[in-house]
Amino acid sequence: MKQMKPPLVIGLTVALTALLVDQGTKAIVVANAAVLGSGVPVVPGFNLIYLRNDGVTFGLLGGAPWWSLVVLALAICVWLAVMLTRTACRVETLAYGAIIGGALGNVMDRVRSRAVTDFLDFHIGSAHWPAFNMADVFVVGGVGLLLVAPWLGARLQTGS
Repeated sequence: MKQMKPPLVIGLTVALTALLVDQGTKAIVVANAAVLGSGVPVVPGFNLIYLRNDGVTFGLLGGAPWWSLVVLALAICVWLAVMLTRTACRVETLAYGAIIGGALGNVMDRVRSRAVTDFLDFHIGSAHWPAFNMADVFVVGGVGLLLVAPWLGARLQTGS
């Protein structure tokens, strides 16, 4: 029987993958910022756009000192890393890694540019969801996994 990888290795691999995907997609967007401008339709209801956000989710805390958001995100990453080292649940391991990687992706943007690059723009008619990036996808996905981890963990252990 194949031996499971330690949770820390799995979590760090997921974190690194999330960070690389986030930074790679942002590099492509920044390199094409002039083309993306006010938005390029991809499919109905979805545009690629180039925006800079100095706040956090939905632009909250916009105008806060960039370094304070970096300190907050790094403190949360340290706490999540501790939680990662303490869990034996594979689902939680994936979730912590995704959140850490996404948070570090946005931290890198803030350190480099004092704001994050957002580029995913979903809308219905003229109603737009606030633009976001892949780091946000990993953070929200990780939080979602944490919410269902007790249920998924029990199902995986019983094999049902």
